[in-house]
Amino acid sequence: MPEKVIIIGSGPAGWTAAIYAARAALNPLLFEGAISEENARNGTLPLGQLALTTEVENFPGFPPGDVSHFLETALPEDRRSYLPPGNKAGITGPALMELMRQQAIHFGTRVITEDIVEVDFSRRPFQLKASDGKEYQAEAVIVATGARANYLGIPSEERFKNHGVSACAVCDGALPRFRNRPVAVIGGGDTAVEEATYLSHWASKVYLVHRRDQLRASKVMAERALSNPKIEVLWNRVVDEVLGDDENGVTGIRLKSTVGEPDLTIDVAGMFLAIGHTPNTAFLKGQLELTEKGYIKLTRPFRTYTSVEGVFAAGDVADDYYRQAVTAAASGCMAALDVERWLAGQGR
Repeated sequence: MPEKVIIIGSGPAGWTAAIYAARAALNPLLFEGAISEENARNGTLPLGQLALTTEVENFPGFPPGDVSHFLETALPEDRRSYLPPGNKAGITGPALMELMRQQAIHFGTRVITEDIVEVDFSRRPFQLKASDGKEYQAEAVIVATGARANYLGIPSEERFKNHGVSACAVCDGALPRFRNRPVAVIGGGDTAVEEATYLSHWASKVYLVHRRDQLRASKVMAERALSNPKIEVLWNRVVDEVLGDDENGVTGIRLKSTVGEPDLTIDVAGMFLAIGHTPNTAFLKGQLELTEKGYIKLTRPFRTYTSVEGVFAAGDVADDYYRQAVTAAASGCMAALDVERWLAGQGR
């Protein structure tokens, strides 16, 4: 017998969809992703991008404070062992995701720690194949597989992720480690300029590092960066190495020239990547209509409907603009409500 709803993905969108679907008595089955070397390399392990961050200051309901006792009472012991040290000054990304997971399970969500590697949305019930070879059927599907930030791929960058290297200025820029200290943004498009502008509110100085001699950003955005006294553009430069140590995290970056000039080393407390995101949609293999950037295309304004009736999308897999945990969670709620009403309309 097919599942009423299968949810693919385990970030804020997936877990919120599961919470709402479970409370609506839809008995959801959620695939949180496999724990594999490939997923570790791609940054697509269970619990989403938020599990790869440290402090979370901008998720509603979690002001600064010691939440360690709350975690002890809210999470089972075997799940607390996964959490990194911390949680004394507020909620961390991994802890927040574990809480969402536990809340979904509390209401009856069933969880499978595998990837969905293949789907067939051309027939009903929908057909889904998991990474362990097992096949599943569903009357409705919510795709909440997120998007992963693009990184440079150098070893020193990997070493300092969450210790000064970030791919989200809005998420991390106001953290104490960056306040009133110089930081660098890597990129030259609209996103890079937006990140640099945002960081200029907190940092003492923002270096905008671009591999070419002019920004790819729109004219208005480029002028915004060039006219900001706290932003300095470093032209024709690429990152060669991220510098730092275990105690302080990032302390600087060494830049190579693309036009034959000598290397340049700058002192910064953080490096923010703004070189794009890759939506996790490869497994769909043409089953849903995507945007030019590869994100799932939503077909109804203010709804989570996709190009296939009965398939819905939530979170960063369909959002190339906001990319925040709170907006992902909100769209997960919307997707679950859309599924509930769609199934009711089908008499199921």
